[in-house]
Amino acid sequence: MKRLSPFEAGLARAAGSAASIAGRGGRGLLILIYHRVLATPDPLRSRTLCAPDFAAQMDLVASCFNVLPLSEALARLASRSLPPRALSVTFDDGYADNLTVAAPIMRERGIRPTVFVATGYLDGGLMFNDAITEAMRAAPLRLDLADLGLGLLELPDVIARRAAIRRLVAELKYRTAEERGPLADEIFHRAGAVPPRDLMLTTAQVQALRDGGVEIGAHTATHPILTRLAPDAAREDIARGRQELEGILGDPVRLFAYPNGRPGEDYDRRHVAIVRELGFNAALSTAWGAAHPGCDPFQVPRVAPWDNSPRRYAARLVKSYLQRSFARAAFEHPH
Repeated sequence: MKRLSPFEAGLARAAGSAASIAGRGGRGLLILIYHRVLATPDPLRSRTLCAPDFAAQMDLVASCFNVLPLSEALARLASRSLPPRALSVTFDDGYADNLTVAAPIMRERGIRPTVFVATGYLDGGLMFNDAITEAMRAAPLRLDLADLGLGLLELPDVIARRAAIRRLVAELKYRTAEERGPLADEIFHRAGAVPPRDLMLTTAQVQALRDGGVEIGAHTATHPILTRLAPDAAREDIARGRQELEGILGDPVRLFAYPNGRPGEDYDRRHVAIVRELGFNAALSTAWGAAHPGCDPFQVPRVAPWDNSPRRYAARLVKSYLQRSFARAAFEHPH
């Protein structure tokens, strides 16, 4: 991602005006979601940002927006005291490269992000989607999964392996945890893959993030699709994730992010009520758009920018500021 031209920088700054208009007179807050930032390109993760592109995006963000720590931004959103072009940066899941790659880039630019950690994968864990990716990396040219209902995979090249990853992740994503985990494990085993032990944060690295000024938020323990759980199981998983983080940090954990995060599909009004009752200050969804005064603090929208072109990246941020989230309308009174 190249340095922005004056036109492109002006386009990004125009997002502040767009936020005021879309917010009906109140300034809006744009919250970005990331997951990983790779040190070097990975052929199987072609859509995942590498360090140079992420640094360029953070250059844009730092120069064109008023970047605030998330807790401060949410408090100022509620009090209608946000500066123009307000923006916060978040990461989901708890990957080790949040500390080793992304954090130094943000620190150089004075950006303090929030990292939402799924505690069940700390210290050598492997999320199901990563198990699928590593399985496709190691798999032979043909992998027979027919008895699992997943067909015979022909994997002659990286394009076929990327396609297999997308299909298998989509196949498993909305299955129950009791079914999804064993299936991913079986695929991983049949492919002869070796578990990467440094993919996710360690307990010590979570502490290091916090000590470096990064806010830590809860993201459940096992990253389930909450609508696929019984209400009591969902409550236990949400509460366990926070309790484990508070045990690691010795500090209260006040923010939560719904796994996957689409309102009505991945979580619903029952889970909004649970998060509120558990005493969190706010919860973040992945409903697309900017947050504006009056939005439900337990369904704050976020956006996941993916463009490598600076012009398109800046334009997408403007468009996101203009787009109001539908989460508030869907669950106007969650309790």
